Amino acid sequence: MARAIGIDLGTTYSAVAVLRDSGEVEVLPNRDGEDITPSVVLFQAVGSSDEPLVGTMAKHSAASAPDDVVQFVKRQMGDPDWRFTSTSGSSYSAEEISAIILKRLKEDAELALGEPVRDAVITVPAYFDDARRTATKHAGAIAGLNVLRVLNEPTAAALSFGVDTSAQGLVLVYDLGGGTFDVTLMRITDDGFDVLGTDGDRMLGGFDFDNKLIEYIAEKIEEQGGPSDLLDDSGQVASLREKAEMAKRSLTTVATTTVHVSAGGGQYRVPVERAEFERITKDLLNRTKDLTEFVLSEAGVTWASIDHLLLVGGSTRMPMVRELVERLAGKPADRSVRPDEAVAMGAAIQAAMEESTTAGADLAIFDGKAPVISDVTSQGLGVIFLDSETNRDVNEVIIPRNTKIPAKFSTSGSTVQDNQKTVLVQVTQGDDTNPEYVVEIGSKEIPLPPYPKGAPLGIAYAYDIDQTVFVEVTDLTTNQSLGTFEVDRLANLTDEQLKAATTKVASLSVQ
Repeated sequence: MARAIGIDLGTTYSAVAVLRDSGEVEVLPNRDGEDITPSVVLFQAVGSSDEPLVGTMAKHSAASAPDDVVQFVKRQMGDPDWRFTSTSGSSYSAEEISAIILKRLKEDAELALGEPVRDAVITVPAYFDDARRTATKHAGAIAGLNVLRVLNEPTAAALSFGVDTSAQGLVLVYDLGGGTFDVTLMRITDDGFDVLGTDGDRMLGGFDFDNKLIEYIAEKIEEQGGPSDLLDDSGQVASLREKAEMAKRSLTTVATTTVHVSAGGGQYRVPVERAEFERITKDLLNRTKDLTEFVLSEAGVTWASIDHLLLVGGSTRMPMVRELVERLAGKPADRSVRPDEAVAMGAAIQAAMEESTTAGADLAIFDGKAPVISDVTSQGLGVIFLDSETNRDVNEVIIPRNTKIPAKFSTSGSTVQDNQKTVLVQVTQGDDTNPEYVVEIGSKEIPLPPYPKGAPLGIAYAYDIDQTVFVEVTDLTTNQSLGTFEVDRLANLTDEQLKAATTKVASLSVQ
């Protein structure tokens, strides 16, 4: 039987892991012998078609061919309006770009394992909403994978840590990756992993720290008499990004580094001190601090009660990150965690657990009993109602954020007209009562029997373990169900689009 794999589909880097029969979790090398693969795609035109190149060589091509390279596509997941058009004229959605990366990861895993790969658990940021989780599952399907589950990245990291060390107690996972930030609080016991709360920012990561450094370097070059429009040139920005990332990495071990830039016919030398880098990015670091303390406050937990601090994601290698978290906690962070690989390793463990339940695989590696993971919703789930007193739409949260999942909650409303023919169920994510400050993730019109105005209706929402949404509307006059449906997601691919994308990506030769 082909083995299920775990995939960390990252903003900047991705990794694949598998749980071996010995109980050891192994990160699988890609075809280039690397444990992590840059989540970068270079579209090479071959005649009228594309031959995508994924990984390190694609990343190195960003400066020389910026218009042919796609990076950071994870930030576009769930955005139906985002497209990339290659030189050949083909247009790609974010799901298709991610699927190309996943196809490369799948093929590399097959090379490393020497057998076909079909089943996978793919991780997502804990703060990803329904549209982005669904987009990730679609990307997996387009790549030819059977996505057993999407798993929150901090939960995956804690799963890897807990299984590897047999540690127990209250765990704080601070996950600062290339493009996203999550913080999750959980308790590890003999019975499993109980998530107590989570929060995050899907637009905060190493990418943003790099942007601050790029702006700083461009400013210093201008002060030296260099061009003032460096940031208007996509090729120059791509080159600066590569140099800024290298400088940032250097500053993890040295106090000062130097960036050399060729621009406008001149050569420029920009010294960068770690202290200056920390000064210009302090606001970003403080955003992570505020979110972390908010999670602790909501859970009623103090720093002193934290037993284990896990720093996950490549961006936690910045010294200021470790200093901040350890200062706040008053204790050192665990140094056994591999920031770049912990998430993939946890996904591999979850994949083996999924395999054991669906295919009756051996549970000996878990001493005969797989750990139970109790996760929570990252965002509130609600419905739009018409307030009869103000005659204005309001958002009523039905399932609050940080609710244990799977979950099912219900509320009630009523018809607003005599003989009303349908009710429009507008499903929202967010915690505000004002509809303007929440996201409508889908809607459905449900036919109604002819009743006088004010006929009672019940609306039940269910969140499954992947944090996707199902809805049931009940006629409370007769206590009969009027319909159960999965949300018609406004931001995601239709079944027809999904089939077309699968055919399209399957025809590509991914290098």
